[in-house]
Amino acid sequence: MGVYENMTFSYLLQRMLASVPGDVDKREGSIIYDALAPAAAELSELYAQLDVNMNLAFADTSSGEYLSRRTADFGVIRQAATRAKRQGKFYGENGSAVDVPIGSRYSAGSINYVVREKLSAGSFVLESETEGVVGNQQFGDMLPIDYISSLARAELAAVLVPGEDEESDEQLRGRFFAEVQNPGTSGNVSDYMRWALSVAGVGGARVLPLWNGPGTVKVVIVNADKQPASEVLQSAVLHFINENRPIGAEVSVVSASSVPIRIKASVTLAAGYTIQLVSAAFTAELTSYLEETAFQINYVSIAKLGTLLLGIPGVLDYDGLLLNGGNANIGLDIDEVPVAGLIELEV
Repeated sequence: MGVYENMTFSYLLQRMLASVPGDVDKREGSIIYDALAPAAAELSELYAQLDVNMNLAFADTSSGEYLSRRTADFGVIRQAATRAKRQGKFYGENGSAVDVPIGSRYSAGSINYVVREKLSAGSFVLESETEGVVGNQQFGDMLPIDYISSLARAELAAVLVPGEDEESDEQLRGRFFAEVQNPGTSGNVSDYMRWALSVAGVGGARVLPLWNGPGTVKVVIVNADKQPASEVLQSAVLHFINENRPIGAEVSVVSASSVPIRIKASVTLAAGYTIQLVSAAFTAELTSYLEETAFQINYVSIAKLGTLLLGIPGVLDYDGLLLNGGNANIGLDIDEVPVAGLIELEV
């Protein structure tokens, strides 16, 4: 609700006319009416802008550049888009691994990748030249942009560090409130959470203090896609935390383990819907739900997933819902995140 939403043209005009002496003609079309009406219209626009600016002044209602400026006052900076880091595999004519020059460039689809460092024989870290999630999406054969002798085939393989789009308003707002409501103090849990989430490609973290005795801290992370984090990403997080942690703390960074959630159910469909369309929509909805709740839930609720299924357009009812072959909730350990597994819906 806006502070000035009652300051409409009609209200302002009537209030202005009310202040004019009663013996003056104030009917529509009169001189005084025609003189005050444009002023009332301008004032109503001004009050509307005041409401907009009021919302932009507070973090819970602000957006865009104004939200960035608001959070920056507290040292929380909107995260820029980042480039994906991928594994590249390179082969010679006989299928054996071959090394390629650092800095050589390759294309896959519309995205170019550049070799940054060697992992092992014929295996290298590539970085996308385009920022954002588009760098995560291509897999398979790559073509060298410049000729490289002895190279017969190049393959774009695993996502080591997911590329991310610029941080959204909702993501920035959530991070801002977490920062100001749980400030760090000399290496507490909030500090380790903030350090881990500051590394590009990290999508969530849990901090386990004193996990192996005094002075020990374990940080469990997932990548930006809420999937298990690669060793490259784990090393980047450990390096960043070690640069900021208190002296004497022993820190380990590990990836969360994924728990596939397999779903089976019989569904009753509305006319005009196919099981293929419903399965695709449910898979997308389930994936989104599991990503949003990673590290926030300690079990996957069969009732919640049933509710998600009923919310899919075209689903009238369901029966025999099973999670991983059973009809109970799926418990999660503190270092586990659920991911969508095989989904079998039948009519």
